[in-house]
Amino acid sequence: MIVGACVFCGPPAAADDGKDSFTVSDPRITESSGLATSRRHPGITYTHNDSGAVAQIFALGPDGSTKAVLTLGGAGARDWEAMAVGRDGQGRPAIYVADIGDNMGGAWPYVTVYRIPEPEQLRTRTLRATAFRFTYEDGPRNAEALMINPRTNRLYVVSKLFNGAAIYEAPAKLSTGSRNRLRRIADAPGLVTDAAFAPDGRTCTIRTYFGARVYDVDGNGRPGRSLTSVGLPSQEQGESVTYSADGRYLLSGSEGANQKVHRVRLPKSALPPSPSPAPDGNADKGRRDSTSESMGLFAALGVACVIGFLVVRRRS
Repeated sequence: MIVGACVFCGPPAAADDGKDSFTVSDPRITESSGLATSRRHPGITYTHNDSGAVAQIFALGPDGSTKAVLTLGGAGARDWEAMAVGRDGQGRPAIYVADIGDNMGGAWPYVTVYRIPEPEQLRTRTLRATAFRFTYEDGPRNAEALMINPRTNRLYVVSKLFNGAAIYEAPAKLSTGSRNRLRRIADAPGLVTDAAFAPDGRTCTIRTYFGARVYDVDGNGRPGRSLTSVGLPSQEQGESVTYSADGRYLLSGSEGANQKVHRVRLPKSALPPSPSPAPDGNADKGRRDSTSESMGLFAALGVACVIGFLVVRRRS
């Protein structure tokens, strides 16, 4: 069970004003409801519109401008609410988009998650989508959060309720021929609008309109105990969250035209382990040089001894 679940997840934070914050300037993007950081293209963040839009994903550059538009062939866009980057059945990078919104409170008998390959070359194109249909074990419900564990590639959906919200786990292997059952595994904060796993799979973050909370991930790859809360900058309608590629920041987005995607530094307790310091290059070089000099001296002495022996032998 999720420990420390709450609706209010911390005081508003001041966004980092670094170069990784940007404004979504494309006039076609007015209801950005999901964010996902590319695995193949450094500096690229994916987003999509909410309900009633074309089935498209926008690839945004570090400055917020659109670098490519990916249209999902064969997909519908009833109420897209979230996205995540994972892998396909062959282990290749793939983009998942969740058509899981249900503002009628359980009107839809099933929801759909679409998958397309993340292209090696980023350019505007149409990619055939694979559709996975899902039902909840405890009946239909509204949801706006999808996350994928990068270690197991397992999907998790978080429902959006003020009371009684929950995390649901998808089957380990998804079927395209039958409906996949989402199993309730833990409680969740109220009014969840998005969620994401860290790139290394050690933690995950669940956000609401008011803030975010970071959880560790247990040995089964599921969200576990609460680690810390994270305040997010005030936004018009905070809808999305993802991790930066290095796992040290959260990117927080909102619906509305010309909205800023904020970069928020994670608290120390939620940061990934720092890389091991590289060996002292100069010291190592000194050791190598000293060893090389010694070996060279021994080699020279050996050659001199051999030459001396041959000279003495010739004279005798």
